[in-house]
Amino acid sequence: MPYTPSGYFCDRLMQERQRRDGEGSILKPVKFAEQEFSTLRREHLTRKLLFEDSTFPASAESLGYKELSQKSGKIKNIGWKRPKEICENPQFIIGGASRTDICQGDLGDCWFLAAIACLTLNEKLLYRVIPKDQSFTDNYAGIFHFQFWRFGDWVDVIIDDRLPTYNNQLVFTKSAERNEFWSALLEKAYAKVHGSYEALKGGNTTEAMEDFTGGVTEFIEIKTAPRELFKIMRKANQRGSLMGCSIEGYVPVLFETRTASGLVKGHAYSVTGLEEVTYKNQKIKIVRLRNPWGQVEWTGPWSDSSREWAGIEKPDKQRLQHLKKEDGEFWMSFDDFKKSFTKLEICNLTPDALEDDKLHKWTVSINEGRWLRGCSAGGCRNYPETFWTNPQFWLKLLEEDDDPDDPAVLCTFVVALMQKHRRRERRQGASFFTIGFAIYQVPKELQGSKQHLPKDFFLHQASKTRSKSYINLREVSQRFRLAPGEYVIVPSTYEPHQEGDFILRVFSEKQNLSEELENQIVADHPEPQPVTDTQNNEEDKQFQKIFQQIAGEDMQITAAELMSILNRVVKKYNMKTEGFTLESCRSMVALMDTDGTGKLNLMEFQHLWNKIKQWQGIFREYDKDKTGTINSYEMRTAVNAAGFHLNNQLYQIISMRYADEDMNLSFDSFICCLVRLEGMFRAFQAFDKDGDGIIKLSVLEWLQLTMYA
Repeated sequence: MPYTPSGYFCDRLMQERQRRDGEGSILKPVKFAEQEFSTLRREHLTRKLLFEDSTFPASAESLGYKELSQKSGKIKNIGWKRPKEICENPQFIIGGASRTDICQGDLGDCWFLAAIACLTLNEKLLYRVIPKDQSFTDNYAGIFHFQFWRFGDWVDVIIDDRLPTYNNQLVFTKSAERNEFWSALLEKAYAKVHGSYEALKGGNTTEAMEDFTGGVTEFIEIKTAPRELFKIMRKANQRGSLMGCSIEGYVPVLFETRTASGLVKGHAYSVTGLEEVTYKNQKIKIVRLRNPWGQVEWTGPWSDSSREWAGIEKPDKQRLQHLKKEDGEFWMSFDDFKKSFTKLEICNLTPDALEDDKLHKWTVSINEGRWLRGCSAGGCRNYPETFWTNPQFWLKLLEEDDDPDDPAVLCTFVVALMQKHRRRERRQGASFFTIGFAIYQVPKELQGSKQHLPKDFFLHQASKTRSKSYINLREVSQRFRLAPGEYVIVPSTYEPHQEGDFILRVFSEKQNLSEELENQIVADHPEPQPVTDTQNNEEDKQFQKIFQQIAGEDMQITAAELMSILNRVVKKYNMKTEGFTLESCRSMVALMDTDGTGKLNLMEFQHLWNKIKQWQGIFREYDKDKTGTINSYEMRTAVNAAGFHLNNQLYQIISMRYADEDMNLSFDSFICCLVRLEGMFRAFQAFDKDGDGIIKLSVLEWLQLTMYA
């Protein structure tokens, strides 16, 4: 459901306040659906009642909206049961959580389960997602909670333990142990976040990995990997990043198949170490991998029993923790690794997810943005008329990498663009947009200005670099190396007019500064210009005559009389317009009414008409096709030409408030918008006595100001 202007921007203000209070951090997660675990559990223990979650009920609506909806007929025999109704002696976790605890049910969410399997390899991260203070014995009240990273914030998600069953068996994820339920409950919490179980159907493992860690994932095709791949992987390991690799065949692998060398095609491995050893007077790069099966290992050079180990010193063996043991972990040369594996995934973790101070951590900046149809959803570079209206983010790379082996003075960073809420909105027919981004170097003359770059800049400047492709995934990410300096990142959907929220993250080896580019909010001439006398030209004489005819003895006109005058005059200018509305004219009276009578005298009217003539000229300039309207993208430059320099949020508000369904502004709407802008600027300056850009109003003053404007 679309936000109203006030609702959307109030939400943004609330989010900013939360962040200032530390809410959304790992230590202080946001309460999903405003539910607080400790309070609810204590209340239900006191009342001796089992918790029932009204925000994710045990009903058809929580199962799905299409294939798993009530109408589909597939769910008529599904019943919701608590673990104590399914088996005797249910346990939350038996002997520690592991990948063998996870068995897929009748839901296409293997991507989610594969991420859980990866998560079980890192106990610290696992128990951050699955808090330990939970069981079916101590303080059991039918309530459990889990924590996920959601678009910049950690959230605590509460569920009850009623699970979908068929013939007393779990329908979806289950454990190999019939009385173990942590994985089924984790899946339910993740389904709640996305609105239903069906919303989890189909996805990418890295999507869930990022929701478990708050990290950002890079995809690397090993055949086309950069020359410094070993260095990239080694640094990732030093930063505590999670790394996985796999072997894909030319023919799609239906089943995991073991090769002669002990590696398994169509199977995911974890990268657990990278080192260099001296062997036969040469430096050899080696990599340590782990098969999550806990068995089946590489049998080639540098495997557990290979002869290479006899050629290195004992201290090196100890340092590398070499063991002849069938535990699924093994070493192999980096050259063999590149020949054998086809894909590498690196999940870079944020500093707050890493507790070890010895790790070399990334610097991370996070920015939120929104593509709004008709205002800031400009599409890709193929649409030059609108591309420039996309949100723009200033990036300053401050320090080059610490790399004595690399003479280039460059900064390594990863940019990740993630679209928000699209999976949750599947129920309304949403799907992932095709997204990407471009990076531009800021020319010397514009450095430090932090101003939204105009259309002309992009018509004449090529991007410095960009994402490899536009793709319909939740996130697009890529690693870059550029010289220190100022850059602008422009994230966009491929097609214009596609509306949605996103976050843009920048992970850099050294410090970076990143923020959305916003024009400074100013008006060039908001104060009314004094009118000394009436110019003696034909137009003024006509105005005086019309004014005198309508104004009457008091020589003042009301809003209704103003409407009559303006619409008579505008017709003479052959403007394609239906004329001014009474509401527009009331705003004009409020703007020009300097003596508080609710009417305009001749001098006030003359001043207003001079403004309307000026604004009419601007409107004509941007109404190139002479339709009597300008589109909301042109509106940005037209408002700027009228002397009002606004930021992206204000342009969004104007589009939502003054544009029609086709995102066009009529002449009447355009004039009404400028009248309101000038009136509010003038009122603000009247209250801003000390000129510091901040005013304080009582409720009465606020209502007086806004109700009459």
